[in-house]
This record gives sequence, structure tokens and C-alpha cells, in this order.
Amino acid sequence: MSLAHPSFEAPGWRWLKAKVWGLEHAFERAKAAGKAEDDTRIRIFFVLALFATAFLLLAIGATRAALFSDAGRSGGYAAPVGASRADLVDRNGAMLAADLLHYGLYVDPREIWDADETRRALRSALPNLNRQRLEKVLSGERRGFVAAGLTPEVRARIHALGLPGVTFEPEERRVYPLGTTAAHLVGFADTGGVGLAGAERALNDTIRGNAASKTAVALSIDLRVQAALEDELYKAAAEFQPRGAVGIVTNVHTGEILGMASYPTFDPNQVAKADDNAKLNRAAASIYEMGSTFKAFTVAIGLDTGVANPSSTFDARVPYQLGYRTIKDYHAARKILTLVEVFQHSSNIGTAKLAESVGAERLSKYFTALGLTKPAQVELMESARPLTPRKWDMDAVASTSFGHGMNVSPLALSSAMGALLNGGYMVPLTIKKLEPGQKPQVQRVLSEQTSMQMLQIMRANVIGGSGKSANAPGLSVGGKTGTGEKYDPTIRGYSTQRQVSSFAAVFPTAGTVQEDRYFVLILMDEPHGTAKTYGYSTGGWVAAPAAGRVIDRIAPFLGVQRQPDLIKVVGEGSIAAGPISDGH
Repeated sequence: MSLAHPSFEAPGWRWLKAKVWGLEHAFERAKAAGKAEDDTRIRIFFVLALFATAFLLLAIGATRAALFSDAGRSGGYAAPVGASRADLVDRNGAMLAADLLHYGLYVDPREIWDADETRRALRSALPNLNRQRLEKVLSGERRGFVAAGLTPEVRARIHALGLPGVTFEPEERRVYPLGTTAAHLVGFADTGGVGLAGAERALNDTIRGNAASKTAVALSIDLRVQAALEDELYKAAAEFQPRGAVGIVTNVHTGEILGMASYPTFDPNQVAKADDNAKLNRAAASIYEMGSTFKAFTVAIGLDTGVANPSSTFDARVPYQLGYRTIKDYHAARKILTLVEVFQHSSNIGTAKLAESVGAERLSKYFTALGLTKPAQVELMESARPLTPRKWDMDAVASTSFGHGMNVSPLALSSAMGALLNGGYMVPLTIKKLEPGQKPQVQRVLSEQTSMQMLQIMRANVIGGSGKSANAPGLSVGGKTGTGEKYDPTIRGYSTQRQVSSFAAVFPTAGTVQEDRYFVLILMDEPHGTAKTYGYSTGGWVAAPAAGRVIDRIAPFLGVQRQPDLIKVVGEGSIAAGPISDGH
């Protein structure tokens, strides 16, 4: 004999069944008593009670949906398809990128009353509408996509036309309110919410992760610095007509990139209209032979190894014969030069002799420690790998000592320069704003004494050397010019007509090693000389003036106070120099 298991019933269900049976018994009692009117009243009451209960349940459900569901929060629309992204802002909270609600336009030809009227109305409302796509949808048999990215205003205007079969679907669209400003650093994302370039790509996980909490992601740049940098870089580009140009501003102590510009540029709101040349981030993804800016590294290494001091001398009276090569100076001084004068005159001869004394092993190790033999340490995925000598022989030592035979990105140069100027620490660059008190991980690569000496040597170069056109009154600017001749395969040698001209600047050079200090780089790829520059297109003529103007404009934003210009004593000798016309 089998035992039946009683089925479970919820208490509420048992109560409802009991009430229904009770009402049914009431009907039967009323009928048995001959009171038909009572029977009718009871039945009417029962139907009204059912309707009231159903209405109450629907009202409660609607209220819950409006107050607590995602649909209620989005204004009655389902959440747009695609991954949302948090806002991007500059270090002061100014908006750089944001997700804004846009709409996709759809047409269902089965619901259209008058195809000609629909066609005419949509073309009038959307002059840039893809006509082929519209015709394909109108002649089809099912609902189809017609246009994307409609603003709420445009959607409302089309909706007001009352066109049957025309509907909309919400979609998030990434918007860059400042257009071309900082385009290469900010980058852009696709319609699916995935970053494809710049910070949008480099910080993709953080940006998407912060979307739910609506916490903006703060970048390191200062829009005021960025605007001044772009303005001066683009003015110089308009004047000298280079193939491309780069501008960078960094904090040498924190590694924060305060400004970064690449010319030509593009509008991330209209990426499809930009060509690859405009989208190329020349600051990170391009590599160049940097020319004489590399002499700063060679001089610093010479000082740090003890091979030389500021008063050490080098015979630059005649070209230097090194094996099959003859090394010459661009503007030969034809005299014995101190180390400081080698830097001021930008002497290839003196620099090569210094590098020979340092030796291949030590020179290559320092270059590696300074990050010059690998991609710049920064979040940007575009950071390019350098080209370095396959063999560190004396020919490579001589060439790299003055910036030939080695190609690095402008960001890699900026990072390495920071170590020369911040007390000797290698600090990774970053596009993220550091919080107050947050310190980056650093590694010592030079002594503090070497760093202080380099600040003073670079200052002397602006006072009386090749960088004098970069001087900004009261701001204690230092720097080094650079002019790297580009290799031309057609002549199997370096071309004097195709140059990479740059100026690497630092300010202020005065003060202790802990003082706030900033690096500025201006680079022109194949600039053209003008009558104003007497036809010269070297770094001292085309890049140094722009760097000086940038410094003059951004100093107030960075809190750098103007002070009297001073030339300080370094090492074992005083830095002194007369006017020098060399702009190399």
C-alpha cells in the first residue's frame, strides 16, 4: 500500500481558497432561502473585489518599476546597448570626454502610409542622411536602421513630424566637447564602448569600471597648459611648415604629463574623417634621431662617471678622425673647449671624445638605465620601441653621443631628461593625475650632484649658448638645442635638407633639487627655414623660440614665480660664456 504525500500549499493560497468556498456556500444558502437578490448582490460584490485586487496589484507593480527599476531611472527607455564609460576630466575637473544619450533612427516600411512623404520629411530633417541606406530600408520588408547619433533635440524634431513607422532607440555615444584639444592624449572609443587610442584605450578597464559609480577618471593634463602648448606649437608649424610636430610638458618629479600635442591633429568626434597621418600620435608612436639633445645625456654620464668635470677640456680645433669617419662641428669653434663650452657650442667633436672616454659598456648601461633602449614607460599603448645600435662599438658610441644612430620617441626623451633634472631619479611618465601625497616608484640613475650640475649647465646654454632664443624673463630657463639630420636612402647618407629640429627645456633651474620643476619639448620634423631665420631650420631657430613662449605662458598656471636671472657656479669652475650664433 502506497502512502500519498500531501502537496505543499502557501498559506495565502489556502486563505484565498477558503474565502472562495465561503462565498460559494453563501450563494447556495441565499438560493436555498429563496433570496435571489442576495445571491446577485454577493456575486456582483465578488466580481468588483477581484477587479479591485487586480488593479491594486498592477498599480503596485508600476510604482515599483518607476521608482526602483533601471527603466525608471533612464526616463522610460531601456538602457542603451553597449558598455558605458565614465567621464574623462583634466587634473582640475574640466570635461574631456563623456557619454551622452543619443538615438538611433529606425524605419518599418510595413507601417508607412506614404513612402514619398516619409522620404521627403526625413531628408529635410537630416540633410546628411545616407540616402542609399534610407532607400534600402524603404524598399525592404522589415524594420531597418537608418541613422545613428541623433541628439535629443533632433529626435524631438523628427518625432514631432508624426511619421508612421519611424521609431527611435536610445544609444550611448562618446562625445569630446573640446574637439581637437588634446586629441592624441585623450584618444577615442568605438560605438561599442571600447577604447581604441590614447587614454581611452590605455585606461579602458578603469573608465568602464567607473561608469557604474559615475566616478570621473582624472587625467594628468592641465587644460590651460595644453591650450598654450597647442597654440604655440601650431603657430610654429604654420610658420615653418614641418611634416609633423610634437609638444610635451611634464612634471619632472612626478612624471605627470601636463600637456602633450601632436601635429597635425584630428577631431575624435569625427574619427572616420581623419586620415592615419592626422591620427598618428607623434609624441608616443614616432621615433626620431634626436640630434644634439642627446649631448645632455652624454655630458651627464661623463660627469656622473667622474670622467669629466665642468672645467675639463676637449680639443675641438680640428675634425676628429675616428676610424673611417671624420667627425665635424656644425659651427666649428676651432679651439680647446671646456665641458660647459662643448655643451654651449654643441660640439660634436668634444662630445664624441667625452663618450670615447666613458666607453661603450658604461655609455650603453646608462642609456638603458635612462630608458632610452626600450619604449617609454607610460600607460599609452602607442609607446614605440626605439632603434638602437646592434653593436656598441666605438663608432656607435661616437654617433649616439650626439644623437645619431639611435631613434627614440619624444616621450622616451622626455622621461630620460626628467632624470637629469629631478635629482637623478628615473620616474615613469603617467597620463593619470596623481593624488596629493602619492609618489611614483622611482629608481636612482644619476647622483644628485650630477643633476644639479646639469641644471646649471643647461641654464648657461640659454644665457649665452645655442638656446638663448628660449629665454623667458625671470623664469630661469635652461635647455639644449637638437638638430638631427635624417638618413636619406637615396644618397646613402644623412641629408642636410631634411632635419628633426628640437629644443629640450627645463624651468626653473634655480633653487634646490626638490623645487617644483618642469620639462618642455618642442620638436619639428623637417621644418623649412624662412627669411626671418635666414633660411636656417635648426633647433635654435625653429624650436627654441616656441619653447620659450610656451614657458612664458604656462609658468603662472604652474605657480612658478619670476625671479632675477642668475648664472651659478658649478663644480670646479664658473659657467661663463659669450654670445654664440650656433642654433644647432
